[in-house]
Amino acid sequence: MTTTDAVGERTVPAWRGGFGRLWTAAVVSRFGDSLRTAAMPLLAASVTDDPVLIASVTACGFLPWLLFGLLGGAVADRVDQRRAMWAVDLVRGGLMAAFAVAVALGHAGIALLLVLAFALTTLQTLFDNAATALLPALVPAESLAGANARLMTGQQLAGGLLAAPLVPALLLAGAAVPYAADAATYVLAALLIASLRTGAPERPPRPAGSTLRREMAEGLAVLRGDRHLRWLCTATTLCNVGMGALIATLVVHVTEGLHAGNAGYAATITAYAVGGVAGGFLARRIAERTGRVRAVFLAGTVQTGCLVLMGAVPVLAASIAAMAVFGFMGTVWNVQQTTLMQERAPEGMLGRIAAAFRTLAVAGAPLGALLGGGAAAGWGPHTPALLAAALFALAVASLSPLIN
Repeated sequence: MTTTDAVGERTVPAWRGGFGRLWTAAVVSRFGDSLRTAAMPLLAASVTDDPVLIASVTACGFLPWLLFGLLGGAVADRVDQRRAMWAVDLVRGGLMAAFAVAVALGHAGIALLLVLAFALTTLQTLFDNAATALLPALVPAESLAGANARLMTGQQLAGGLLAAPLVPALLLAGAAVPYAADAATYVLAALLIASLRTGAPERPPRPAGSTLRREMAEGLAVLRGDRHLRWLCTATTLCNVGMGALIATLVVHVTEGLHAGNAGYAATITAYAVGGVAGGFLARRIAERTGRVRAVFLAGTVQTGCLVLMGAVPVLAASIAAMAVFGFMGTVWNVQQTTLMQERAPEGMLGRIAAAFRTLAVAGAPLGALLGGGAAAGWGPHTPALLAAALFALAVASLSPLIN
């Protein structure tokens, strides 16, 4: 297990040996997912005018992480991750194909949307943890940061810049088209992952009588016992509370607080996506100069300043610039966070550690959304950004034990 924060000689992952296919599968799948997530709120609003039910579709996308996230990590550490990933994608592709048929036939009621959102995220708890655990088998340890950066950059390009603008055109071709396209991307991703030439992972033998519950507890215990991962998880959870407050109210901040309308909101979201892509290109170089933990500390500090700028300067140009830099540093943070987990996890435990980390971090987002909504209602549309800034400042402060 790696015990230092040093970043070694600059290396980049080779596209051969399986990483290129894994990258393509991840990007294709994110493209399809972004088509679905952009189209589904519109579909929900067309079948019900109850805002609670519409919001429940999004809530169902978070709930399985809280219920099954730890279980997904424990299963990912027991099975062949490659097989688990392509099997999950085939199931998700079948679900989306069936849903596309239901939409085309006019049978997609709100209950079906809720069930689908819950089922897809439940399957995602296994897929995401298996993917995190599989990557170190495809690239050498010194290339992990570059591989994570390329994966996140490609996914941001596909999801943030390419997919969403296509949704209106696809909907003109038919309400079911975005969902059919998502189904096709799942199947293509499954075929790419199934073609990877990686054997079953070598793991230390499980103790006699070991159960999934005990293995989930072991993942939490290792996360708690590793000083770097513990504080990093604490900081990430605080940031996710802030992100929940910001994202849930960003449309109110831009359209009502800045009076910038839908065009201003689109420009702000696009700036965030562009910044995220740029951050993916430079995340590895920043870590080479500062070290991984200091790169996270730097990213959080700059993001705090961006949030203060958004909340204190009610000008559209300031929010666009702030969101671009915020997205840039967000990718820097995410690349280093994922790489640190992969480097520090004991053999055979990466799936459980990633699951524990994600479950705790995801729990902050819905809480933040509620806090952000309350802040906007009580003190105005700019206050959620300042609330998020305070939470990010706490996150940065929680990392100080790793810097000193």
